[in-house]
Amino acid sequence: MNATAVATASPEAPPSPRRRLERLCDPGSFRPLRSATLSPGLGSRATPGDGVIAGAGLVGGRPVFCYSQDPGFLGGSLGEIHAETIVRTLRLAGDSGAPVVGFVESGGARLQEGHAALAGYGRIFRESVRLARRVPQISIVAGVSAGGGAYSPALTDFVLMSRDARLFLTGPRVVAEAVGEEVTMEDLGGPRIHEQNGVCQMVAETEVEAIEDARRLLGLLPQTIGREPEMVDPVPPEAPDPGATVPTDGRKTYDVRDTARAIVDQASLLEIHPRWGDGIFTGLARLEGRSVAVVANQPRRFGGVIDARASEKAAGFVTAADRFGLPLIVLVDTPGFMPGLRQEKAGVIRHGAALLRAFAGASVPKLTVVLRKAYGGAAITMNSRDLGADMVFAWPGAEIGIMAAGQAVNFVHRRELADGSGDPDVLADAYASEHLTAEAAAASGFVDEVIAPAETRGSLAWALSTIAAGARQPTGIPRW
Repeated sequence: MNATAVATASPEAPPSPRRRLERLCDPGSFRPLRSATLSPGLGSRATPGDGVIAGAGLVGGRPVFCYSQDPGFLGGSLGEIHAETIVRTLRLAGDSGAPVVGFVESGGARLQEGHAALAGYGRIFRESVRLARRVPQISIVAGVSAGGGAYSPALTDFVLMSRDARLFLTGPRVVAEAVGEEVTMEDLGGPRIHEQNGVCQMVAETEVEAIEDARRLLGLLPQTIGREPEMVDPVPPEAPDPGATVPTDGRKTYDVRDTARAIVDQASLLEIHPRWGDGIFTGLARLEGRSVAVVANQPRRFGGVIDARASEKAAGFVTAADRFGLPLIVLVDTPGFMPGLRQEKAGVIRHGAALLRAFAGASVPKLTVVLRKAYGGAAITMNSRDLGADMVFAWPGAEIGIMAAGQAVNFVHRRELADGSGDPDVLADAYASEHLTAEAAAASGFVDEVIAPAETRGSLAWALSTIAAGARQPTGIPRW
């Protein structure tokens, strides 16, 4: 069912659209292209802007185009002129090779304009999809958006929400009338819902914090698709040895974010999708001043097992990183894919295959570090050398193989175990020494080099600057 807006002014004074854009841009750099009217009584087609203000400015000294819908004008509903302003902004961004940031707060298509409003959304959707091949796009949802106002941000690369934002196709009243469900706006489309279903990549407590997150994102992304992101001066991590963050006992968990922070430049790690598919960590960072994309198993969640949601998230992230030309840093510590009826029903095969396809198809530099364990299909899926990794490193204590030793001997030495002639622990130790060590993986060519944990940052930086240098910059479109 299509959600449309009743064209009435918001009962409460919303944040100034222009003030939002000025906060996003460097001080004094924002210049409007078309101003919004603030007087609903003038009619929906009478004045420039028609409930949206658009312009251009600088973020971190680099050009950015931006627009902000005005919920104080006819509820932020989209009419023909309103749509034309946004389409013009997107086209200018594409022609100039500059990213776009949109503040989305709209009740949907304007009822008074009928087909003209629906056509306006169609033009915005088409322009946004076309623009995806040229520049990054970020949406900030800080108020309530419905209908086309929900689809519009979902077509961009990153959706950021503040805690008081609401995003849904149909509002509570329409839901109650259509299907008889009584639900609040928060339960229907609050950030708690969308940060767990993958609709939004980041949630901030306030709109001001969401703007700061957008500025950080822009600093890590390329200005134009096909160009390398801007290099900055490197900053060593606070913790020089990532090995200190990983317990040697494989049964103990840890937070892989701490490990990543000990590898990348200080204070540069920005997590993407922290609450969706949290069995895999995805984030942007800098390594020796270069923007990179980090993918890592998260042992805090089921010991690093990969499930369907984590596969889906990681596949979309890898594809997006490839599109943005960001080298991939993959940290591996996984016992395998999640087994069971629920996972098979969730399509773990399909989502796992999507992750395989994403890694195999990515043409940016791809570097892997096996931290503690990598077994079976998951060892291949997490950017293995034969899947296309440029370099694979492993820490000395890492175990790499088809399955854990205790499981393997149940198949390899089934007869000895059945007749009691073999000791399970002795057989498992012997199997592990022969087949599962990092040295054995290196000897077989599965791993390129065994490195000490403290050497991880230096080894990755070396690989990026030499072996993986000059990789082709792709232009595919991401799917989160």
